[in-house]
Amino acid sequence: MIQVRKKPPLYLLDESNIFPDPSKLGDEDLVAVGGDFSSERLINAYKSGIFPWFIEEGLIYWFSPNPRTIILPGSLKVSKSLSKTIKKNKFKIKYDNNFEGVIKKCATVKRKEESGTWISDEFVDGFLKLHNKGVAHSIECYLEDRLVGGLYGLIIGNAFFGESMFSEVSDSSKVALFYLDRMAQEKNFHFIDCQVHTKHLQSLGAIEVERSAYLNMLKKAI
Repeated sequence: MIQVRKKPPLYLLDESNIFPDPSKLGDEDLVAVGGDFSSERLINAYKSGIFPWFIEEGLIYWFSPNPRTIILPGSLKVSKSLSKTIKKNKFKIKYDNNFEGVIKKCATVKRKEESGTWISDEFVDGFLKLHNKGVAHSIECYLEDRLVGGLYGLIIGNAFFGESMFSEVSDSSKVALFYLDRMAQEKNFHFIDCQVHTKHLQSLGAIEVERSAYLNMLKKAI
């Protein structure tokens, strides 16, 4: 469960793009508020073990969860039914073919555990800029030339920082995750960052690690 503190003291970001050290947060998950979605700030955030989650009253909320949820490359759990889907080549897989389409579908897809979306227009614009810089990437699943599933995230150093995924056809997002895991193995990534725990991610092989361990892994990866 993410710990959100919405009363002082809060660390308000300035124009310097510098974040407080997450290792000194204790049990707190909220790192800071404010700032913007400039490419420099976003990249510095992920390098620091921090990510933006939502905007409230015009302020961006930045988090570093403890524990952190990750998938170690090669540890993805593939069910028999998913394996059959992959072997049948039901979906055509593309990389970075329609990044904007993926992030916008992630923003609009309905999720059982959420009443709305955190992917605002500001999020979309910020990550599109990162995509244009070659930092943000997407893996896409197509069925009869229609984008029906996928995921997006950042590649910094030897790690993939997952942001969101969507599925309009059964197993499509899982297939995208399968190809992400394969790519992570081929590129010798240290981990796939999944940010926070969900039962769905756990069923796919995600594990939780203490923030201190994650920050050590992150330092080696980047």
